[in-house]
Amino acid sequence: MNESANPLGPGRREATVEVHRPTLLAPVPSAPVVPAQPGTIPAVTSIVLPDGRIVTGYTLEPAKPEPVTTKPPVSRAAVNIALGGIGFGAVCGGLFLLTAFITALTALITQLITLAAVIFGGWVAVQVLSASGHRSGTTVNIRKAVFKRNHFHS
Repeated sequence: MNESANPLGPGRREATVEVHRPTLLAPVPSAPVVPAQPGTIPAVTSIVLPDGRIVTGYTLEPAKPEPVTTKPPVSRAAVNIALGGIGFGAVCGGLFLLTAFITALTALITQLITLAAVIFGGWVAVQVLSASGHRSGTTVNIRKAVFKRNHFHS
């Protein structure tokens, strides 16, 4: 074969190609479709309604429910472990909340004591400072520790 006449180009050879054709199968003869009649004719039932009307019809078989698939049993140990884990989590959460509550209560009591000390200290300061300014009402002499009530000096 001449290289220049090769349709695939220089240096290439033609490959042999095999063609496969599917073999047709003979058609399967089919039976004619004939509607099937029920083996027995269902009974006709009549029902008398309370208002006197009569209803007539065929009785129907109630639909049968599908069988229930049984679930695999859960082991008792697995249930106990799961419940124990839930209980442990609840106890840990409860202890955390209890600790937080005690901490908050302690802070509240500390603030109330501090507030009472500030108020009482302010009251004492007002009493001491106001006693030296004018002489009326209660006399408070801190140095001599003398307290005279309703004693007026002019």
